[in-house]
Amino acid sequence: MEHWGIGRAFAVFDAQDSGCRSWGVEHAGQRWFVKTAVQPSARAGLARAAALHAVVRHDAVVPLSMVLDGTDGPTLVYPWREGEVLNRATTAGSDRSALLRLQREPVQRAVRVVDQVLQAHRAVAAAGWVIGDLYDGCLLYDADSGRVSLIDLDEYRPGPFVLSSQRLPGSKRYMAPEEMVRGAVIDYRTSVFALGRVVQHLLDGPREWRGSAQQWAVVERATQPSPQRRYPGVAELVAAWEQACARA
Repeated sequence: MEHWGIGRAFAVFDAQDSGCRSWGVEHAGQRWFVKTAVQPSARAGLARAAALHAVVRHDAVVPLSMVLDGTDGPTLVYPWREGEVLNRATTAGSDRSALLRLQREPVQRAVRVVDQVLQAHRAVAAAGWVIGDLYDGCLLYDADSGRVSLIDLDEYRPGPFVLSSQRLPGSKRYMAPEEMVRGAVIDYRTSVFALGRVVQHLLDGPREWRGSAQQWAVVERATQPSPQRRYPGVAELVAAWEQACARA
């Protein structure tokens, strides 16, 4: 752990309310992102993230390089990726300036980000996992390259499953109605809703929707309150989005 300790950090992220602390270190000529739990409740999330990375491979999903086990639970080590989170959410509030800059760029840049996010989640769904707590703060965007990286996937879970608590963690702006109902089934249609919200927020401009009518129709179906009225799965959502983009 001596190479990965926070004492060697060039950047520290400790103002989140997730129960975790993260930092960046340099080791063996490379930069790395290190994440550990500072509250017992966060340990299960890190274990889930490690299990997810064991079965999901996609360029937009930052690969997990190693898991360091300790008395306080697992410490996860990822390769460092450049960029800004679209929502820098901390205990002091939310800073969406990076999202606003993306929304002010030509719409095709946002569409490329959407494509990466959707393709990554097709791989997540194919591995048998459903989305949990996906929001703009999980998107690390490098404006120079146009590359987006998915981070902080600790609440993703194998699915489907029945919600045993009052609600799942997450931002209400992105959560499907069933995520706040004990006993509800959480499945790929729940993932479709979250992805629909991501698409909507990425293509919303400061004043109005910037995509085509066909693209908006995909968002409307994906974010229906009733799960039965949404796309049945992520693959179907991706196919509909690709068709809408081809017509735009």
